[in-house]
Amino acid sequence: MEPLLEAVENTPIIDHHAHNLLTAADIDTHDLSTITTEAHGSALKQTPSTLSHLRAVKDLARILGCESTWEAVQKAIELKRKEPNDAWARRCFQGIETALIDDGLDPSNVHPYDWHSRLTRSTCKRIVRIERIVESIVIDRLKAFSKGDHLAFENDVVGRFKAAIQDALQDPEVVGFKSVICYRVGLAIKKFDKNIEHGMKSLLERIDAEKSYRLEDEHLNPFFVHITAQLIERNRSRKPFQFHTGLGDNDIDLGLANPAHLQDFIETYPAVSIVLLHASYPFTTQAGYLSSTYENCYLDIGEVFPMVSQDGQEKVIREALELCPSEKLTWSTDGHWFPETYLLAVMQVREAMRHVLCEYVERESLTTTEAVKIIQDVFFNTSNRIYELGFPLLPVTTVGESSIQCRDSSKAWANNVMHLEKLMRNDPSIRFLRLQWLDYTSTLRARILPIKRALKMLSEKKFVGITKAVLGLLQPDTMPPGWQASGEYNAYPCFEGLRLGGRKAYATVQIEFQEDNGDELPICPRTVLRRQVEKAGSLNIEFLVGFEVEIVFMCREKIEGGFQYGKIPVNEGGHAWSTAHALRPDYIMDLLEEIVQRLENAGIEIQQFHAESSPGQYEFILPPLKPLLSVDTLIAAREIINLVAANAGLRATLFPKPFPMDAGTGAHVHISLTKGSEQWQSFYAGVLQHLKAIAAFTYSQDASYERVVDGVWAGSTYVCWGTQNREAPLRRIEGSHFEIKCMDGLANPYLALSAIFGAGLQGVKDKQPLTMKDCLPDPSSISAKERAELGIKDRFPKGIEQALENLEADEQLWEILGPAAETYCTVKRAEKEMLDGMEEGKRRNWLIERY
Repeated sequence: MEPLLEAVENTPIIDHHAHNLLTAADIDTHDLSTITTEAHGSALKQTPSTLSHLRAVKDLARILGCESTWEAVQKAIELKRKEPNDAWARRCFQGIETALIDDGLDPSNVHPYDWHSRLTRSTCKRIVRIERIVESIVIDRLKAFSKGDHLAFENDVVGRFKAAIQDALQDPEVVGFKSVICYRVGLAIKKFDKNIEHGMKSLLERIDAEKSYRLEDEHLNPFFVHITAQLIERNRSRKPFQFHTGLGDNDIDLGLANPAHLQDFIETYPAVSIVLLHASYPFTTQAGYLSSTYENCYLDIGEVFPMVSQDGQEKVIREALELCPSEKLTWSTDGHWFPETYLLAVMQVREAMRHVLCEYVERESLTTTEAVKIIQDVFFNTSNRIYELGFPLLPVTTVGESSIQCRDSSKAWANNVMHLEKLMRNDPSIRFLRLQWLDYTSTLRARILPIKRALKMLSEKKFVGITKAVLGLLQPDTMPPGWQASGEYNAYPCFEGLRLGGRKAYATVQIEFQEDNGDELPICPRTVLRRQVEKAGSLNIEFLVGFEVEIVFMCREKIEGGFQYGKIPVNEGGHAWSTAHALRPDYIMDLLEEIVQRLENAGIEIQQFHAESSPGQYEFILPPLKPLLSVDTLIAAREIINLVAANAGLRATLFPKPFPMDAGTGAHVHISLTKGSEQWQSFYAGVLQHLKAIAAFTYSQDASYERVVDGVWAGSTYVCWGTQNREAPLRRIEGSHFEIKCMDGLANPYLALSAIFGAGLQGVKDKQPLTMKDCLPDPSSISAKERAELGIKDRFPKGIEQALENLEADEQLWEILGPAAETYCTVKRAEKEMLDGMEEGKRRNWLIERY
């Protein structure tokens, strides 16, 4: 039964018929109680006594952590809506792969369809409501015709309507069409009659007295429905045609809302995929019959969630399954105005499917495998196929290589705890568990638990609470304006990266921050990267990532009035790249060998190490790993290197330019597309397009830009790529394997990789060509004309403020990264203001002390 339970909770949902959310300015002007009813006006007074409303109150109160009263729920939602970066709306859309938005609502007070992509894992698309097209054409063209010109008016309107449908058929953002003829004149659609002269004449005669126009005519409505179906058929388009059926507003004729009236229409257009919306409630049996007997007919079992009682919802599922194959069933919210509708609908459909299918499995009507397939078909496969979306089926809690799979699964959590228990069996000396994270200033922070306490908390699924100020803190624990110290996040350990620490008796694990109810935190740096890895999976792309750890070992020297960091002693022969001279002192080799040994003890393989160009500078090459594990490993490796150096009385620093006249220190990262590698050109075209903005993450302080110069193998000041060109920020090695040279150790690698992946994946989604040519020389050594011929036109910013401005101006990358981008800019500007207030020498020592 467990595979079924996990499928119910973790199968992503394609919401194939939804509506736009209200803007912040308009959301308070509509009655929240409509999330559980189609009633309006005076009929809303009785809504609080309905089973659907009472259930919604309990469900929302549990999620919001408030009293189970409607008043308390409303107040709690008001507070949630004030959270920045649409955090509450994102929570409400959790588990929804994409939403196909019916564009029939008044656009003046709702968000556009593509805005909703920030709330879903994959990009949202449009469903075109045909009545709205007619109405807009009529209003637009009315003034051009007199009452006696109804024939010309008819030709004009029909011609423009056909053109609009043709455009929609060619538009990749449009995935289907919809008609609301159900609550205009009913579903008893007459056979096609091309003569609509009477309807147009009547329209011209009465429209002047109306302030707006609603297509509601026994001749005109069927005509435009037929025209749409004919155009779909003639164009051999596979875009489905949705019909509102059954459940709806009180302006429908309930008898004419029965989908049985559509039987003749369905037969007339066998090449058109017809989708019956809203479970055709209360005519689900009739809809199930049509869907089972006509190849081109599909049944949506949505909108009864959360509009109908729990028993009613389960009855709908049973009736749909009586006749209809699961390959013909879809699901949607029909959610609109309020994000809470989406939240309740998703919760309740999962619960109802679990109850019904577990019952079938228990009485052996279905096998577990068959029940899982039904879940996947209804939630995902059917819509994915008929709307030709092309998404891979990836569980909503799958995080690529992360261990946090099926986060709500007790078995999965038990497996996570077993990681720690296994490590303890292999090394019984472990007495402490170190939970650590990297904040927005790239400061590594940690909490340490005695191992007995850690095991007890983990076995009870309890978490360490961390103040919500944590991701806004600057290095000395001050906060930018607007941040508060109230509230806590849960520190969720990501166990695949669990390893022995650099210090004896310690185990170390990276954490992700969650809300106290288990919701993901969209500004958690590790979560931001994980979401990009998930997005890559949805595009059938996987990565391997490997880091180079460049470190400069320094001595702390006392000077008058304080201290400074200086060079460690070197041989008279000097210190240079890959020289044996730099490896001859025993104290250096003892240090390097101790580092490698401790890294190996922690399960971190070092592929090689060597001297770099600057005095006391060495490089350790880490192995290629999946992205999240690679960053986890990088952080662990750096901390172990720092620990060994400190024990030797030295400082190991990532500071980009510790000695102004010597070579700088980078943090180069190698990226390969191990799956989808044939798309590498589009991926890196996307990276190059956004590289000026990505620099805000990879070159994250003004100190970073001291290293951004030409001619010193630092990656150039020009945005370009080149095969085996160390003077290019993107050095192609072979195939899809690139070295990203424009990054240093001050960057938060979770956020930097998120920006790189996000930009590259957008390039893949857009099938972006790599128009910039392969640059083989140093781009600074050739003429401006030669650079132009290669497509090189941009240079890196000169400081962090300019980089942040580039990020803010890059609307696409800003949208890709979501609220993390805004948080980042806020923190980095506060950090810059703090650092600018320091004297140069003090600032240098201050940063070397911390990085």
